[in-house]
This record gives sequence, structure tokens and C-alpha cells, in this order.
Amino acid sequence: MFNHKSRLKRFLMLTGLCLMTVSSSGCQVSLGFVEVMWEGMTFWGTTPFIPVPAYWSQAIEDGYHEEERYGRVPVLNPVEGEHAPLFCIDPPSDDEVMRALPDNVTGGIPFIAETSRNNVRIVVEPIVDKLEDCRFYPMVGPARLHKCHYKCTVYFDETKRSDWPVPFSHTDQRQEVVYVDHDHLIRCAGPASE
Repeated sequence: MFNHKSRLKRFLMLTGLCLMTVSSSGCQVSLGFVEVMWEGMTFWGTTPFIPVPAYWSQAIEDGYHEEERYGRVPVLNPVEGEHAPLFCIDPPSDDEVMRALPDNVTGGIPFIAETSRNNVRIVVEPIVDKLEDCRFYPMVGPARLHKCHYKCTVYFDETKRSDWPVPFSHTDQRQEVVYVDHDHLIRCAGPASE
């Protein structure tokens, strides 16, 4: 019981000293931050500013990037002419293949334990190129599904490096296989889409 009272006295004394020194030192750190937050909140008409770590903002940006570039199925206009190309003409980009790889290079502690990929070489092979019959798709109308599937083999040197407690570096030649689908719809009839 004596120990509990002693801790409470010590805490109250330290709190009082901190309040006296901050208020009489002319330092406006805490009050200035609250003032700037209040001004920004009233100007923009929003909630107070909330600090967001760089990891989460990067994750949100990556999610939007993948949805915009790779997450949507395009609807193309009908192909005109007898000899029009009806084969897959858009193989996956290097960016798309690298984003499809399992992300085993994240983690670790920067400058202490890291994993990196070097000397990356990508080989893309088409494995499916098929045009299905015309049928009705909701929100699209009559269209044909063009299936384009690719086998992407990625060759790289994986380097695992640690600087503490025992410095070492290990490089291993690896390969990963990723399958990427570039399916898209081709309208059968009707006006041109935008």
C-alpha cells in the first residue's frame, strides 16, 4: 500500500512539473498543433487531420493502380472485316508480371535484414487464345468472350542480406511461374462503345 501511494505522489508531482514548465516556457508545441489542426478542420469543413503511415498510403495507391490498370475487363467494339485480327495482341507488361509474383521480398527490417530480386528476366508464352460464341452479358449486352491466357516465367537472382547481428549475404538463382489472364469482351452488334 505504501508503494502505491509513493507511485501516485511521484506521478502527480511529475505531471505538475511538466504542466508548469510547458506553460511558462513560451513553447507552443502542443497548443500550436491543436490550433493548426482546428484551423485546417474549420477551413476544409472536415474532421481533424489524422496522420497515416506511409505503408498504408502506399497500399491504398497500389490497390487503386491495380484496379485501374488490371482489374477491369475491357469491352471492345466489334472487329470489322473478313481478315481482321482475332488473336491476342496485348501480352502482359513487365509491371503486371512483377505485381502478380508472390511478394516474398517484403518484410524484414530495412538496412538490417532485406531480400531483393536482381537480374530479372521475364519470358511470356501464350497458352490459350480462344474466341467464344456470342452470348448476352448483363450490363454489356451481346458480346463474345476472348480468352487470352499467358504463362509468365520469371528468372531472377534472389539476394538475402543481413547486417546485424552477423553480417552475411546469400544469392540464389530462382525462377517463378505466374499465369496471367487477359480476357476481354468483344461486342457482337450495336453502336460503338465509348
